[in-house]
Amino acid sequence: MTTAEDRLLRRLEWQILRRLDGQLQGSYRTVFRGTGIDFADLREYTAEDDVRHIDWNVTARLDEPFVRQYTEDRELTAWLVLDLSASMRVSTAENGKDATLTELAVSLARLLTYGGNRVGAILYDNAKQLVLPPHAGRVHVLRLAHEIAKASARGPERGATDLAAMLRLAASTARRRSLVFVISDFIGEGWEPELTRLTFRHEVIAIRVVDPIELDLPDLGLVVVEDAETGEQILVDTGDPQFRLRLRAEVDAREAGVAEAMRRSGVRGHVVSTDEDPLQALVAMVRDTKRRRR
Repeated sequence: MTTAEDRLLRRLEWQILRRLDGQLQGSYRTVFRGTGIDFADLREYTAEDDVRHIDWNVTARLDEPFVRQYTEDRELTAWLVLDLSASMRVSTAENGKDATLTELAVSLARLLTYGGNRVGAILYDNAKQLVLPPHAGRVHVLRLAHEIAKASARGPERGATDLAAMLRLAASTARRRSLVFVISDFIGEGWEPELTRLTFRHEVIAIRVVDPIELDLPDLGLVVVEDAETGEQILVDTGDPQFRLRLRAEVDAREAGVAEAMRRSGVRGHVVSTDEDPLQALVAMVRDTKRRRR
């Protein structure tokens, strides 16, 4: 692998492993824990249980709801589903959405493999997809960093991102129950049903990468705005109060819609902005998830 990727990994290891080692895992129970595949026992259903764990055959025989209990795996299989579409390559910040995605993906992969877990990855844009089967170890993380760099250098395919297809690919690829991180800006439509289906078998964590200008367009006067995915260009007056009001309403509606879609899918979404340190955001995300698990 190139020295640039090795330098990136060394920097991330130094900055984050020493801060999160022991928080992501403890006695082989991960903070982001999925349900193990080994059946252990049955017990009566309670209001706090996940309805997906109900054993309907036993429930029908006994006329009372029972849930299956599973033993957690000592080793976790995780998948990183990475959106490398056109909208992820455009940013006004020095570190764009693609750079933020790279740091998040490589950091997560190293954190998980550091504890002996296996990590696979799906690199997706509309034109080309690459699946890296789950493996452990530092060399595997270096390969992941290398493949992301290659994909970024190749350039994205024009066209609206088919996030539904990306999630279907993840569902068909990750056969064993796994922990799935989906890292994307979630710009697109029709992805909610596929995200919901993905949660039927896997524990899914959505990390949404955003550029601040997507949330609050500054007053730049007359500017040409181009849709990164379709190439469509329009001239807008960013100083027009009426335009800013309409844009604010559209942004608020979009943000509320994305959040509600994730909630309905049973997925907790985390937002990481390109103007914040991705590693700090990851630390906060792990701590927040750990606190909610208690």
